[in-house]
Amino acid sequence: MSQPKMKTRQGPVVIALEAGADLSPGAAPDLPDLPAPDGNAMRAALSLGGGSWGGRLGTWFLASGLSLLGFVISLAAWDYLTGLMTSHPLLGAIAAALAGILLLSLVLLVLGELLAVVRLGRIDRVRQGAETALASGELGSARATTAALAGLYHGRDDLAWGVRRVAEQAAAVMDAETLLALAERAYLEPLDKAARRVIETAARQVAGVTALVPLALADVAVALLANVRMIRAIAVIYGGRGGFLGSLRLMRAVMVHLLATGAVAVGDDLIHSVAGGGLLSKLSRRFGEGVINGALTARVGVAAIEVCRPMPFVVLPRPRVTNLVTRGLKGLFGGEQADGGNS
Repeated sequence: MSQPKMKTRQGPVVIALEAGADLSPGAAPDLPDLPAPDGNAMRAALSLGGGSWGGRLGTWFLASGLSLLGFVISLAAWDYLTGLMTSHPLLGAIAAALAGILLLSLVLLVLGELLAVVRLGRIDRVRQGAETALASGELGSARATTAALAGLYHGRDDLAWGVRRVAEQAAAVMDAETLLALAERAYLEPLDKAARRVIETAARQVAGVTALVPLALADVAVALLANVRMIRAIAVIYGGRGGFLGSLRLMRAVMVHLLATGAVAVGDDLIHSVAGGGLLSKLSRRFGEGVINGALTARVGVAAIEVCRPMPFVVLPRPRVTNLVTRGLKGLFGGEQADGGNS
């Protein structure tokens, strides 16, 4: 039997350096500057949420296509039910009863969607009345706006104290701006705090998924879902109703507001201050991208507040994106979140 060969132990490898080579750290070449993160996930989510579907022609195409599809399905269901009742009367009766229940559910669903749209229109009218009262300074307009707010929030347990406070003090106030300020503090201050918490949660989710999940398009999907849920939650907080048509209307209104105010831009001082002027992207590009996506989510939330709030900000502070993102990231890393505050 042959003996195994013994491996010879090799000594260290010596590499001769050129004479006069500078090995100091200062002689190392600079790292290339990577492009700053630009919030690709939120940009894609905003484009999906605020698309115009081809303008008026696209709307007509979608409406006609859905109408044709509904007509074909209804005709096929009618032929199926009549044929089944002819061949098997008992089974046909059961199928007809189920179809009736389905049709009734569809009618109730459509009514709920219409009520949600009407509710949003009511909030818009209250806000327009408040803006008119602030611009004109008329006490009658301010009292009408206060009464509309009382009707909008009547029966809500979380605002019962505010309703009683306005009812007790409104008659003694003889200045329009003072009356609107009283109504804003009584009705909207607790709602603003709740809306801020919703925005902080959504910004934290978007920033965390962007920073921690490396899957392609996962951050876009999470950003779109988180923003839709955030906008719906903010609308419900301020007195709106959840619904598919109402959500589409809200998304479009928020996107129009963002485009009108230029709040979608990422290259301004606000986003650079949140992202540390690109420093976070040098430490971790994914984390820097997550911070910017979170900041854009907070901006969408602030726009949703301005769209869904039944009156403009009078004496209460307007939410600031920097504060919202800061508190959201504190929650991401386990720190204590501030409770609303001045943000």
